[in-house]
Order: sequence, then structure tokens, then C-alpha cells
Amino acid sequence: MADPARAAKLADRIKSVVARALETRIKDERLGFVTITDARVTNDLQHATVYYTVFGDEEAKANSVAALEANRGRLRKAIGDNIRMRLTPTLTLVADEVPENAQQVEDLLRAARERDAEVAKLAEGAQYAGGENPYAADEDDEEDASK
Repeated sequence: MADPARAAKLADRIKSVVARALETRIKDERLGFVTITDARVTNDLQHATVYYTVFGDEEAKANSVAALEANRGRLRKAIGDNIRMRLTPTLTLVADEVPENAQQVEDLLRAARERDAEVAKLAEGAQYAGGENPYAADEDDEEDASK
């Protein structure tokens, strides 16, 4: 079993090899604007998972996914040609969902800001129900307490 540091270095190398192979080796018309975002390798160095995002509409995404799956063997061959290991790791391609999740978080934050603005607008003309400091003792009460 390899150490995690070696697996992380190999994952970085695989990420760059796959990105370069998509630019130079893979000539598929269906392949759109694909960005390799991350790669992870198991500690035994036998399996690699490559995460990617696709820029475009749903049709472009579907075409790019089909092109990536069709060329997975070529990508694995490129990895084998560029790393010096006894065994080339198996390759799994996974769509990265971070951009979609980030968009959901942005939508939630925007909704919270809108609600905060509504509350601030309601609070502009508000007055205290029992005075500015309702728990402060009156001056008369203080004099009675001191006697």
C-alpha cells in the first residue's frame, strides 16, 4: 500500500495528463469545453477518479459526457504513457457537481440578503415598546432603594 502523499502526487500528475490529452490527443467533435477540476487516486494506486465540468447547455454536456466515455481508453493510455508505474490505474470520469452546489448556495445567500433587507426596512420606523432601556431603574426607585 502506497502512502497518501504518493497518491496525491500521482493524482496531480493524472489531472494534468488528462487535461493535456483532451487538448491534444482527443479529436472528438462532440467534446465541448471540458475542464478537469480534480483527480483522486486510491492509496493502492489502482483506481483513479477524474472530476470534470462542462461549460454549455444540457445538450453540450450530454455530448461531452458521451465523448469522454467513448475516449476513456485513450485517456488511460495517455496516463500510462506519461507515468512510470508497473500498472496503469483504472480510470473513472465523474461530473463535478461543485458549480451546481455553489449556485444553490449563492441562491440561498441572495434570498437571505433579500429577507434581511425586508427586516431592516420594517425596523426603520420602529420604536421601543417600553422605552429605550426598559430594565433601567427609574430615578425615584433608586432613591427609595437607598433609604
